[in-house]
Amino acid sequence: MTQFLPPNLLALFAPRDPIPYVPPIEKHKNHRKLPYTGVAQFLGEFEDPSETPASSRIETREERKARKRKEKQEQANYKLERDLALWNPKKLITGTTNAYNTLFVARMNYDTSEHKLRREFEVYGPIKKIFMIKDAATGKPRGYAFIEFEHERDMHAANKDANGRKIDGHRILTDIERGRTRPDWRPRRLGKGLGKSRSGPSDSRRDERRRDDDRDRDRDRERNRDRDRDRRRRSRSREYRDRRRRSRSREKRRSRDRSREHGRRDRYRRDEMSQYGEYGAEIKAEYNGDY
Repeated sequence: MTQFLPPNLLALFAPRDPIPYVPPIEKHKNHRKLPYTGVAQFLGEFEDPSETPASSRIETREERKARKRKEKQEQANYKLERDLALWNPKKLITGTTNAYNTLFVARMNYDTSEHKLRREFEVYGPIKKIFMIKDAATGKPRGYAFIEFEHERDMHAANKDANGRKIDGHRILTDIERGRTRPDWRPRRLGKGLGKSRSGPSDSRRDERRRDDDRDRDRDRERNRDRDRDRRRRSRSREYRDRRRRSRSREKRRSRDRSREHGRRDRYRRDEMSQYGEYGAEIKAEYNGDY
């Protein structure tokens, strides 16, 4: 077909010239593969093993962590010993004069005012002073206070009755002042202070909580079984209603079919009696069972 094309179109199908030959590029001398040679001529350049310094051992990651942990623990122990030496419970800033009449109130709501605190605790006896602890830098309340009663018996009554009471939505914690009344007492920042409220539940309380959890799981399991049983019962009753509905439908269809069949028979006999004329009475009598 190309032979019938004009010359200008044949030029489009003409083959190109072959690629000219170019000699390959020589590799750089640093990239050339050199033959293997021996190292015997370099043995004299090696160091004497007796003059070589001992290799230093590098600390592993676990050892580095253990070392840093030990250093931090030593620093914390040193700071604790220094603070214990400087700590003097007689110079505590509690704002009260008689430590044996002072009640410690913690876990308070930050919005609780001194007036509200006085109104809640003056039912136990006359209050001499209320000192609410605030942050020295920001002036915001820290959530605990010291209440000094005029009589020691009023303080003990408040400590026994008000512990766990809710004030402004927070359940407070009350205790006697221990900083100036017990010589072996230390605050939490000095390694003590882990009281009953922070030591976690007791063994009996933990066992009771475990029994409650088991009881709740048993109730949930029984409730699920009852729910499945009710679901199966509803499913069976639904299937029974469907079967009754289908059987009634079949009975209705059969009754209609029988009625149609009887109607066709009656029409057929009436047609026969009308067709035979004088013999119609005999056919009718035979049909009615007179013969």
